[in-house]
This record gives sequence, C-alpha cells and structure tokens, in this order.
Amino acid sequence: MSLGGFLDDGNTNGGARVVVDIPPYSTAPMPAASTASAGLSQLQQHQRILTPPLLPKYMFSSTGLSLGLQTNINGAVEMMNRIGSVEFDANGRSREDEYESRSGSDNVEAGSGDDLFAENPPGVKRKRYHRHTPQQIQELEALFKECPHPEEKQRLELSKRLCLESRQVKFWFQNRRTQMKTQLERHENSILRQENDKLRAENMSIRESMRNPMCTSCNSPAMLGEVSLEEQHLRFENARLKDELDRVCNLAGKFLGRPLSSVGAVVPPLQLPMPNSSLALGVGGGNDFGIGFGSVTTNNNSMAPVSNFVSTGMSPHMGGGGMEGSIYLEVALMAMDELMKMVQMDGPLWSTSLETGIDTLKYEEYNRIFPRCIGPKPDGFVSEASRETGTVIINSLSLVDTLMDANRWSDIFSCMIARASTTDVISSGVAGSRNGGLQLMHAELQVLSPLIPIREVNFLRFCKQQGDGVWAVVDVSVDSIRDNSTSSASNTFMSCRRLPSGCVVQDMPNGYSKVTWLEHAEYDESSVHQLYRSLLRSGMGFGAQRWLATLNRQCECLAILMSSTASSREHTGITASGRRSMLKLAQRMTDNFCTGVCPSTVHEWNRLRVGTVDEDVRVMTRKSVDDPGEPPGVVLSAATSVWLPVSPQRLFDFLRDEHLRSEWDVLSNGVPMQEMAHIAKGKDQGNCVSLLRVSAMNVNQNRMLILQETCTDASGSLVVYAPVDIPAMQSVMSGDDSAYVALLPSGFAIVPDNSSSKGGGGETSTTGSLLTVAFQILVNSLPTAKLTVESVETVNNLISCTVEKIKSALE
Repeated sequence: MSLGGFLDDGNTNGGARVVVDIPPYSTAPMPAASTASAGLSQLQQHQRILTPPLLPKYMFSSTGLSLGLQTNINGAVEMMNRIGSVEFDANGRSREDEYESRSGSDNVEAGSGDDLFAENPPGVKRKRYHRHTPQQIQELEALFKECPHPEEKQRLELSKRLCLESRQVKFWFQNRRTQMKTQLERHENSILRQENDKLRAENMSIRESMRNPMCTSCNSPAMLGEVSLEEQHLRFENARLKDELDRVCNLAGKFLGRPLSSVGAVVPPLQLPMPNSSLALGVGGGNDFGIGFGSVTTNNNSMAPVSNFVSTGMSPHMGGGGMEGSIYLEVALMAMDELMKMVQMDGPLWSTSLETGIDTLKYEEYNRIFPRCIGPKPDGFVSEASRETGTVIINSLSLVDTLMDANRWSDIFSCMIARASTTDVISSGVAGSRNGGLQLMHAELQVLSPLIPIREVNFLRFCKQQGDGVWAVVDVSVDSIRDNSTSSASNTFMSCRRLPSGCVVQDMPNGYSKVTWLEHAEYDESSVHQLYRSLLRSGMGFGAQRWLATLNRQCECLAILMSSTASSREHTGITASGRRSMLKLAQRMTDNFCTGVCPSTVHEWNRLRVGTVDEDVRVMTRKSVDDPGEPPGVVLSAATSVWLPVSPQRLFDFLRDEHLRSEWDVLSNGVPMQEMAHIAKGKDQGNCVSLLRVSAMNVNQNRMLILQETCTDASGSLVVYAPVDIPAMQSVMSGDDSAYVALLPSGFAIVPDNSSSKGGGGETSTTGSLLTVAFQILVNSLPTAKLTVESVETVNNLISCTVEKIKSALE
C-alpha cells in the first residue's frame, strides 16, 4: 500500500507526495473546539486539505469527530513524523518539488510508501532529506552520461567512492531517469505543437486556395467542378516540373555550347543496350569483340533527359545539388555514347599506321560526328588520342571495381598516378552493383621525367553494363562545368582536359578479359620539353598503350604471386611471409622513386635553382622528420632526362645486369655484384625483385646490400634500387614488417622515342631511347640543417658522371 493513498494534495498527478506538516499530537486532554480550530488553521496555512472520502471536510466541524481524529489517525500522524516535515516556499511550493527539479541531486531515502513500511519498523525515526555535495553530484552525473542504468556492482563501487549508501545511489539514478524522461516528453510535446500549428496554417492556406482556384494555362478563375482535386494537384506538380526542366536545359545548353531538349521538344526515350542496336557494329581485326555493344541512343541534337535516365532504375543521388547533378548526368551519358562509338568504329574515324601499328584519330571526321560535350578546345592546346586492345588476366567485375575505387586504381597504376581521390559519389549504382555508378574524381597523372609536368584533372567517372559480361567505364573532365563558363578565360588555370576516355571490358573464358582502352585529351604543350613532345602527341606517354600495358603487367604479377608454384630462378630459402614483406618493401621503394622524379601535391619538394646546375636537371630538397620509411634529415633529389642512341631493350638489359653494374654504379666501387635473392613478378625475366651484394674480398664491403626492382612492358621499363642494411633485410626476409626499413631510392626510367616501328614479323625496332636518371641522397642527418652549394654540386656531378659512364659503356 502506498502512502499516496492516504494523503493527497488535491492534484490529479500521479507524482503527488506528502505535503502537510502536522506537529505531533499531545496525549494530554485538550478542548475539542481548540483542537479542531488549531488543526483547521494549520491546514489553511499550508493551503492543503485532506482529501475525501477518507477524511472529509465536515469531520472538522464537529467536536466529537475532531476528538475522534486525535485517536483514529494517530498512526498516520506518527508515520508523517517519521517521514519528516516538508518545508514550503513563499509560493506554496514544497521543498521536495524543488528537489525533484535539481536533476536528482537531493536524495530522499525512500521510493514509495510500501518501501517505508518495509524498511522502517514502527518507532524508528525516518532520516531527513540528504543533500549531495557538488563533488558527489559531479561523479553521479558523469556515470549517468556513460550508463543511465548501472549494475549493482557499479552502484556499490560508486557508493563507496562517494561515501553514500547503495540505496541512495539507486534512488538518485531513478530520480535522474525520471527527470530525463519528463524533459524529453516536454521537448517532444513542444515540437509536435509547432508541427500542429504549421499543418493548421497550411490547411487554412489550401482551403483558401480551393475557394478561389485558378487555371494554370490562362491564369483565369476556374470552376471546382471542372477537374477533380487529384487532377488539379497533378497539374500543379507538372507545371512546377516543367519550369525546373527548362531551367536545367538552359543552364546545360550554356555549358555544352548547344541547345538541349526542352519541354516542348520531342525526345526519343533512352534505349537499353540490345544486341540489334544500331551501334552494334561488326568490328574486324584487333577490335572484334565477338558481340554487339548497345549504347545510349539519341538524335543528333539532344541527349535523353535525366528523367529517362532515372526511369531505367539507376536512381542517382545528386551529391552536388539537383541542378548540378543533372548536368553531370547529361555529360556522363554523352561521354558514354561517344566512348562506345569510338571503340567500335574503324574507318573513317580511325586509321592504322603500317609502320607503327598505332591507331590515329582523324580529327576532321571526329568533329563532324561528335558534338563537343565539354566545350571548345582552349587556345594553345593540342590534342592526343590513342586506342589499344589486348587480353588481360582479370575478369570484368574485378576490373570495374578497381577502376571505381580511387585507392585501388592508384595502386595498380602506381607509376602513372601520383595521386587519386574521389571528390563526390553522385550515384553508387543499382541494387548494390556498379551499373550506373557516377562519381566525381581528382587525379594527378605523371610520366617519369622532370621535363614533363604532372597533369592535374577533375573528371566524372561513369560505369555502365552494356550486356552480359560486358562493362564500360568512361571519364570526362568537368572543369568547364564547375567553372560555370566555357570561355577560354575560365581555362587559364587548367593545363589538361580529358575528353571521353576509358575502357570497354568483355569477359572471356578462364578468367581473362578482352579490354579496349581509349585515351583522348587536350593539354597545354608549352610546358612540355621539346624532347618529349612527339612522344606525348603519339599517345605513348599518357595514351592507351601505356595504360593497357601497365594493367597487363600488374595483373600478370598478381596472378604469379597468388600461384603456389615458385619460379625456377627463385631462391627457396625465402618463406612465403618473407616473400610478401620483401615485395611490399620493393613497392614502397618504387613509389618513393616516382615521387622524387615527379613531386605531387601530397609529396611536396622545394625546387632549387643553382647557377652551376644544368637547366634540364631538376634539384629538389625535402626535410624528413617523423617518416619511419626514410632516414631523418635533409634529403636531396636530382633528376634529368637525356636521349641515347640505343634501343630501350638493350638499355634496360644493360642497367639491370648485376655483372655489368660496376661500369656505371658508384656503389659497386668498380667490382661486380652477385644476386642473393630473386622473386619473379611476371613471365618476362625483367619483371622481378632482387637482392644484390658486392662480391668483394673486403669484409666491410660485404656489409652493404642493394634492393632492386625492375619492371618492363611495351610502354617502357624501370630500374629502381636502394642500399639497405643486412640486419634490416634479414628481418624483412623472415617475414617481419618492412614499414620501418628506411630507404632512399635511385634509379632509371626508360621509354622509347617516337621513331619506333613494327617489322613484318611483328617485332619492334627503335633508333633511340629516352632515359630519366634520378638520385636521392641524405646530405645531413639533422632536419634543421641548411643545404650547402657543395651538396647540390655533388649530386649534380653524380648524375652527369653516371650518364657519361652509361653512354661510354653502350658505344
């Protein structure tokens, strides 16, 4: 039984407490009238009455009943005395109500009347209210934020720490939870009240509009009986959508330089890829996919609107806003249509050179067939276009997932991509697949030469499934769209633009894929050295041949590393974990070498200009402090590119041969080297990771090891090496983490010049090579040290001496 059943303050709330303060009655006889009047005066002073029907008001008007009250409610009075008197403020509010508003800081040592009877036998005086100290309140509040419902063990620990009883802690948390619930209910009621007022205002506005309807066509008063209410709402929505479509088409027409389909134009629907599509051309030779490709079908003047695109089920998420996202979709669809046509067409769009075997784009025919989806070519820019087809050891889904992931994309093309990131995901695809995926990306593309600046591009990447086992991924620049103009003035800070470029992938048996890669770009040639201009124009620098050759080499490397069988040349003394750790260290070494040749925004270098250094030699400096993969101090990098009258294959074989290393490498001290470990990374013997040692009788010279990685494919070759400590390499080869092994790599990058040709038997012959030489040395072990002119001259002399030795050895 609860005490609230006996005494009430007249409030209908369930949270009522004892609110009367009646002094103990004396056992001495007293006049009935005085007793009744004293009790009534006391009750009127506190503005509280005892509630009927148990203690009705008329009991105090009778002397007999007043005397009876002294004996009949004696037990209740004693019980109230045990609870303790409750004080009231000037407004008649009980002190207990005030306590409850203090986040449970003041604790009453009882939860209900039943608890009182259970825990306090008759005759034992009840404790008064307990006021917690600020420190106790702070500790209780801190635990309440972490755990509003503490367990018994937590309450015991907290009570011991705060010198409180476990029961006090328990009731404090009960009161605090009750208060939080009350506050949340008040907040929710306030929000619902505001929503109710808002809906009431909208309802009144709609009613007022329905009293005076207007015709949307002629803006004249309309009769309610002419159309139904649902049809009227649909007409309002249709008019709003038409206005929005007009605005999007006008804005897109400004960006694209041509009028787009508006509301009144007749636009054919978006055609899904079908085997009998008009674009399913039978392409012969190296571009024969064996099946027809579908594409986005449009007329000559307009693309399918965004609503048709959405109706196919792709449901894009407009990451950059509705209007900007609509423009992105429009451009992506145009780019995909252009990519599919350029992949499948041969003549008259492409012509194949009999000498080089390279496809050359006919720009007059291109400009006649395709509209400029990203605006006119900026003044002073030149064009490059290339197309290549090959077979790769990867299935279509894996390749698509790699291309749509910026990190995986930059890893597999690490020598070509200095940096890559996804700026925004506009559409993630349909039903968890990549079909319909559209994202905004940023990348910095590189050719390993200090004479070629990095190409920084912002582009859309759009992925679409063209058929069963056939996927297409297209890129197109969006700088002109984001700059909100197509004038040449907006392109002053842009050095490169990607026209629709990408690849089409078709699954083949045994996990292989047939890949056709297309690259089409416009760039500022004035910043490119004369030595490399013909190479870039042919597409060998950033073109399709290099992308596809790199992809084929990396996929072949992954297939070999995943194979359980080891090469006959490999040393069986290396464990599987040591093999992985050694390959990971070699990959980091190669990446560091690329950053020393072409610094990106992530790996920044300070370029130095010294009068004694040749203008074609780039000297840069960087301070290494907390990088575990580099020795601390001032690191100096120097790189240059030269032309040599030898074939790329002969130059590569010479540089990677450990027996001929003494003819150019200063680290060998004029003595040959021997290979201690060898890990194959491809079918070609030139794709491998090696560990070299100076084969000399001097014990001190044998303390030095050289880690070397060599890569080669149709687009070029790479030789990268770095000196390492013997204890560090022993740890790596045993399978330990290689992230803390400090490296300063140096090496060579080799590309064929533009005079290469294919003979009748398919072999490639060249008359020259472009060689890039780069060194990184630690000039001072203190990061705060200043660089001296002598250090710069030393590294400059090292490059010059190395180039001269290579030329002399190859004559």
